[in-house]
Amino acid sequence: MSFDQKEMFNLMYKLARLTVPDTRVEYDSMGPVSVPLDRLFGPQTMRSVMNFQIGGMEERMPRPIIVALGMLKKAAALANQDLGLDPKVAEAISSAADEVISGKLYDEHHFPLVIWQAGSGAHTNMNVNEVICNRAIELLGGQMGSKNPVDPHEHVNKFQCSNDGFSSAVNIAVAMELQEKLYPALRRVIDTLGQKQQLWKDIIKIGRTHLMDAVPLTLGQEFSGYKQMMTHSRERLDSALSRLYQLSLGGCLVGTGYISPKDFSSKCVKQIATITGLPFVNAPNLFEALGCRDELVELHGVLNAIAASTMKIANDIRFLGSGPRCGLGELQLPENEPGSSIMPGKVNPTQCEAITMICAQIMGNQVAVSVGGANGHFELNAFMPLIASNVLRSIVLLSDGLEALNKNCLEGIQANTARIKSIMNESLMLVTALNPHIGYDRAALIAKTAHANGTTLRQEAINEGITGADFDNWVRPENMLGPE
Repeated sequence: MSFDQKEMFNLMYKLARLTVPDTRVEYDSMGPVSVPLDRLFGPQTMRSVMNFQIGGMEERMPRPIIVALGMLKKAAALANQDLGLDPKVAEAISSAADEVISGKLYDEHHFPLVIWQAGSGAHTNMNVNEVICNRAIELLGGQMGSKNPVDPHEHVNKFQCSNDGFSSAVNIAVAMELQEKLYPALRRVIDTLGQKQQLWKDIIKIGRTHLMDAVPLTLGQEFSGYKQMMTHSRERLDSALSRLYQLSLGGCLVGTGYISPKDFSSKCVKQIATITGLPFVNAPNLFEALGCRDELVELHGVLNAIAASTMKIANDIRFLGSGPRCGLGELQLPENEPGSSIMPGKVNPTQCEAITMICAQIMGNQVAVSVGGANGHFELNAFMPLIASNVLRSIVLLSDGLEALNKNCLEGIQANTARIKSIMNESLMLVTALNPHIGYDRAALIAKTAHANGTTLRQEAINEGITGADFDNWVRPENMLGPE
């Protein structure tokens, strides 16, 4: 006995209804699928749930990407209305997209798909299409899953595909996360470091190179270096961000724009710029925009550089604060919580430890992003979920880590001026001030003799025939802070 396709679908429908309670049956091009009654997604989402059970809910597609796709679908609906889409359908899609943008539907688990799926993000693109479609149908008083009067392909996804849609949503999500999280965190850290630079501009301390004593500088000068490192990081971020504003919308499948009206992409991108308040534009070359994700690789390279700078600063601070009595002890770090379950009174530089672990994780993410960026084959990069999730995770970790470091460490750091003065006065490298007066070799002999005998530079200089008055006049740390 043979069945035509419709009869086969009907039989499968009946079987699904018999075997899976509390579900509805929806159809896609491969047949019927049972979908939980309390979920807005449809058959293609359900197939991905069944076929990609990898990692669980903790590996879900990041919320910012879902929000960005909501913005993109809203913009597309408005653009399509200008191009002839039924205004009632466009309005329903737009309203449903607003609920996606709010994050409400994400929190209700209507977006269950994990990162590990189709490399173009096709499953998540369809997940969003189905959720918006079914919610729009509800808003119009229709039957969820009926595809009437709204269809996920014909209306929500009109003139788009996952290739240009998902890739554009990734750029939108990353750009917004940078503006909302990382930029404010960087700004606060830079401001705090600038305040410490001014506050400590007159505190003279010993410098260190190769972890060994060097000539003096001020604590303010030392922190000015930290401030400049983070300022340069922000400037590099500005440059990388400008490329993220170029969206691949309109490229459709391979970059030619086939199936898309000429004006669709420009109208859609203009709507996205309005919705986000960010200066998104059409990419100048859609083949590049689809075939590679160099802008994200470049951006994560900047995040990696920020991590390297932050790790250097955090390590310097915890070493300068080591002790309190048996370390350097030049800085007094805030005491936030007990540091040991067995050593009473111990306090540790926990904020520095947390941010340096974050930096290490970002450096690991850099490897994944680089490998993903290198795997753009022909007209599509099929590592987009991997790249996007790692970039977004690095932004969140770095932003939150910098905020915590600033609030719970940097703002409360105090200078231990007594310890700073004591260490500086004991340093043998103040002998450098004698170079212009007695020469390198003779000055080196004084330093080595003082170190061997456990005496002071002044005492050994006098033993070498230098008067105490000359020594006191020549070896003045306050005169060693800049050019002659």
